[in-house]
Amino acid sequence: MELKFDPKVCFSCKSIDCLLKCRWNFYSFEEAKREIEKIAIGKYSKVLEECKNCYACEEFCEYKNHPFYRIVELQEYFGIKKLEKERIEDLISKYKAEGEFVPKKGEKFVHICLFPELKDKVTKTFEGFEVVRGRHVFCNLVYLHYGVVSVIKDRANKIIENMKKLGGDFILLHDECYGFYNSFAKAYGLEVPFKFIHYFEYFYNKIKSSKVKKLNLRIAYQKPCSNFLSPEMDKILDKIFEAIGVERVKRKYDRERALCCGAAFILSGDLEKADELKRKNVEDVEKLKVDAMVFNCPMCYRTLAKDVEKLGIRALMVIDLCKEALE
Repeated sequence: MELKFDPKVCFSCKSIDCLLKCRWNFYSFEEAKREIEKIAIGKYSKVLEECKNCYACEEFCEYKNHPFYRIVELQEYFGIKKLEKERIEDLISKYKAEGEFVPKKGEKFVHICLFPELKDKVTKTFEGFEVVRGRHVFCNLVYLHYGVVSVIKDRANKIIENMKKLGGDFILLHDECYGFYNSFAKAYGLEVPFKFIHYFEYFYNKIKSSKVKKLNLRIAYQKPCSNFLSPEMDKILDKIFEAIGVERVKRKYDRERALCCGAAFILSGDLEKADELKRKNVEDVEKLKVDAMVFNCPMCYRTLAKDVEKLGIRALMVIDLCKEALE
């Protein structure tokens, strides 16, 4: 399973946006050029140590040459430790599928990843769809945060095979799952033999053909890390917000400058970094006069919702807004 990466693209690149736009480390142009050329030919670069694995450089590359996946490949190759050995082994074991996969019967499915708390919300919103979740159909992209890509590659074909066994079309409710099929699979040349769409696409199409209630809300949006793998979905979200009367208020940590919620660092045990990221996001939103903070990723919601609500700001999921507007 080979990554579709062309070193010549990095050598001819004039912008080096993948490193110059990094919000974690600040490189001069000369430094960025030197380091990306090392990465391109598979040499050790200090970037491998300094990278916080936030996915963002995947969006920044205008040539779609997959710099982030390349960095993660080299992090693992050179043994760069993002987690202690025992902790990463525990994490790898935690999400391993056990036993035989028994597919449900159906033609249309809503995939809710590993978030059982979404089941009731989804059942009431997506009528006629079967809900599917669990480790047998879990994308495993979480390991990208920790510089380990081999586990994802080892499990990828089986995940796709299990999804195919379900025999229907899919709405994917987690950006990371969508990123697996829309970005990772393409980057590694994996065939995806079924139809899938992001739930933003589903709601936008439904909103266009339905009578909707204007919500008249000012909101701060928390863009998740995995959205950097499929930035086109952010543009569809803007169209949804416009259609349902939601103003996405400009904030410091949004769009290309979006900042991790801290969940990845909670999983890794780096609670100091997690607390720093939570504080920055919450303080950023506190400065704004908004009615709500809106989340796409359930992990972002789990991490930040309570702190936001303490400020008297509602914490909502995108699915909640769409459901209300369509009612």
